[in-house]
Amino acid sequence: QGCPLGNIIPEWNDLVWRGDWEGAIERLHATNNFPDFTGRLCPAPCETACVLGINQDPVTIKNVEVAIIDKAWDSGLVRPQPPEWLSGRTVAVIGSGPAGLAAAQQLTRAGHTVAVYERADRIGGLLRYGIPEFKMEKQHLDRRLDQMRREGTVFRAGVDVGGEQLTGDRLRDRYDAVVLAVGATDARELPVPGRELGGIHQAMEFLPQANRVALGDEVEGQITATGKHVVIIGGGDTGADCLGTSTRQEAASITQLEILPEPPESRPAGQPWPTYPMVFRVSSAHEEAGERVYSVSTTEFVGDEDGNVRALRLVEVTFEGGRFVPVEGTEREIPADLVLLAMGFTGPERPGLVEQLGVDLDERGNIVRDASYASSVDGVFVAGDAGRGQSLIVWAIAEGRAAAAAVDRYLTGSTNLPAPIPPTERPLVV
Repeated sequence: QGCPLGNIIPEWNDLVWRGDWEGAIERLHATNNFPDFTGRLCPAPCETACVLGINQDPVTIKNVEVAIIDKAWDSGLVRPQPPEWLSGRTVAVIGSGPAGLAAAQQLTRAGHTVAVYERADRIGGLLRYGIPEFKMEKQHLDRRLDQMRREGTVFRAGVDVGGEQLTGDRLRDRYDAVVLAVGATDARELPVPGRELGGIHQAMEFLPQANRVALGDEVEGQITATGKHVVIIGGGDTGADCLGTSTRQEAASITQLEILPEPPESRPAGQPWPTYPMVFRVSSAHEEAGERVYSVSTTEFVGDEDGNVRALRLVEVTFEGGRFVPVEGTEREIPADLVLLAMGFTGPERPGLVEQLGVDLDERGNIVRDASYASSVDGVFVAGDAGRGQSLIVWAIAEGRAAAAAVDRYLTGSTNLPAPIPPTERPLVV
């Protein structure tokens, strides 16, 4: 019940127990194009919905999932599935993150000619440059991309769709349908005094550079944590990725700040099974190094004589009347040579393609879509964070699969592709 992808978990758990690994990967692939990604990156809402979790530790479903897909690759059970016939219809998928890749693979297998566009120099979106190597080795991504190429999907990296290379009008003229899977990449800012100082960066300035270096690239002027007092503002997964990366770069100290209070160790009474509870979680990065500070808010960045940040002033807060209230007498200053803002994202970037296509946006800045993932512009569909808002990798893959079914129906009048629950009927998982 807890899996956004609708993974048939009891069945493949049972098949693994019986030693039927081929049957297990067939069941797993029936609902999930990329269990190699989700098994490593998903926060596992399925485990918090496990029946066993009512009164004891749940089944470690992610471990089983990874075991199935790794054994499948080792046994040659993951093969290309090219279509038996071509429809003659063309589809452009903009963005090569999990939503875009899932949509592209489903549409290619349905017989459409699919091109995936990516503005970065390599395919993969956040999977390539946002997720650190220690969290998911890029070999898992590369072998999936090779499978997709063998199926017929075309990848075009280094193309900024919406720029001079390919405008929105030319895109619509060239393709029968377009899937926007551009993500929510407009980073949330922190407008406090001193924000203009040197040494304060968005997480997605820092992480991609580290990933490029891990891939063997040379990055001129790389932002590094080596020998520095690092402060990470934001207590989520991106903040943990910054922490793990800073640890590997041998930072002098690492402090991760969170404005919310520290969660309880066990499921709160107001978040009963099978809901996804807000509990204290420790990632591998947190086990390695760093200090986590809760219920604090940054009030000012303090600079040195050269215009670089040297410290951060913060204050403890409580949540009263729907807002965070500073606690008098709790102000303090901590050293900070490098500050990384990991406070999430507010929606897709509007300049360029989004504005050129003229799609409607909702009050949160996300692209509006209906129950069939169609935007306000005919032939343009939306999948993943661009329409849903910042969310989980399982939701991205689920939406990519569902949007593919909607596009297939739009192009041919019917579809045999699986179509999960439409976006208007889904609960928001954050």
